[in-house]
Amino acid sequence: MRNAANPLRSIRERLSYSANCSRRFLCGTSRVSIVEVACGTSLGGRLEELSGRSILLTTRDQLAAALALIELDGVASRIIICPPEIISAQLPFVIAKGGVDAIVTDYEVNDHECLSSLLRVTCRAALTPSNVEQLEHRPTEWVLLTSGTTGMPKMVVHSLATLAAAIDTTHNHTDGQGTGAVWGTFYDIRRYGGLQVFLRALLGDGSLVLSSTAEPLADHLERLGARGVTHLSGTPSQWRRALMSPHARAIAPQYVRLSGEIADQAILNSLRSFYPKAAIGHAFASTEAGVAFEVNDCLAGFPAAALGKRGDVEMRIRNDSLQIRSNRVALRYLDGENGVADEQGFVDTGDMVELCGDRCYFLGRRNGVINVGGLKVYPEEVEAVINRHPAVRMSMVWSQKNPITGALVSAEIVLKQAPDSGITAEQIADLRREVLEMCRQSLPPHKIPATIRCVSALEVATAGKLVRQRA
Repeated sequence: MRNAANPLRSIRERLSYSANCSRRFLCGTSRVSIVEVACGTSLGGRLEELSGRSILLTTRDQLAAALALIELDGVASRIIICPPEIISAQLPFVIAKGGVDAIVTDYEVNDHECLSSLLRVTCRAALTPSNVEQLEHRPTEWVLLTSGTTGMPKMVVHSLATLAAAIDTTHNHTDGQGTGAVWGTFYDIRRYGGLQVFLRALLGDGSLVLSSTAEPLADHLERLGARGVTHLSGTPSQWRRALMSPHARAIAPQYVRLSGEIADQAILNSLRSFYPKAAIGHAFASTEAGVAFEVNDCLAGFPAAALGKRGDVEMRIRNDSLQIRSNRVALRYLDGENGVADEQGFVDTGDMVELCGDRCYFLGRRNGVINVGGLKVYPEEVEAVINRHPAVRMSMVWSQKNPITGALVSAEIVLKQAPDSGITAEQIADLRREVLEMCRQSLPPHKIPATIRCVSALEVATAGKLVRQRA
């Protein structure tokens, strides 16, 4: 393994130094050995043609994307990683902004005039033997797409160094990771959260079981169990859905990780009860700011002592928003018009934080606030109260228009007991009253839901977060 004076240059180089390749694997629609990954090709032997190019990577299959990323890192000048929900109308914008001159894909992309001049290379979720080309090494830009305010995605530039800065490859982990860990994820690796799990597995001498958007949750849980997953990562919403499944017992993780949404005390307690032998951790990260911290004491929020500390990561609160400075921060936006960080190097995350004693608690997103007669309500703050009710599995709070106050708070809740399991309308009405009483005891009047409705399920976006309704 390379040391700090002779640092890691590419993922494939790291794999070539691993002594445990024969026992490691990547698993999606099919299973491939890390030995094959280190010396095979998923690009039909066309890697040399892609050397130095700006590449658009768009695939239907996550394993195909994973194999292509490994092969292209350190060879391509830039890889623009398309999330699965990218729409055809966005491609001309992304291609123009990214200076794309090649496309790597596993499907027939809808024809655009902007695609006609691009080199096209097919990638597959399988490997064929290949002599690994001795091509000139070059640092590769990894470009991740996030939702933009104009309907076009923001394009966030990272390097392998910024993406991997939070990953400890010495195996001295609070999460117990070491050689032989089998990671699984509910995330998609074509987004920041999933990409972190992907790199954590590969650079940490582990294996990885990928998710699939088309796969039913029950099948995914069974597959995770069959592959012996020891470390599993997802958003709180994804974990809540998993705990609702009768197949949640198919897995027995040693380490459970949450990120992407606020991890309230209710979901932490539920996971600790359901998987009593697992270590439970939650992390804060964003595409621009990178991974800021992880908390492993099974408590919501994070210690206030972390604020103001100098080190690999520095955090502060300004105007109630968490700001982060570290070597994990994205390099820039690709358009060059807006900086990721301010003049001091801090990224304003837009995540609002409240200091209570020696603990900091997340309230919600600045741009997700509900305005009730001029008073602010963060949906997540209300959900954290509702989720404490022992009969509630998950909840979603949203804004309902009102002619007097502008908006009112409304809530939908999913019960641990399914509506068709014999629970009566009278029992549901009693439960709603109990939830309202909990809200009255914990929240000021403007934050109390005006309506509460029991539903069988809540919509979770492909990114793993609740889809918040707006009236």
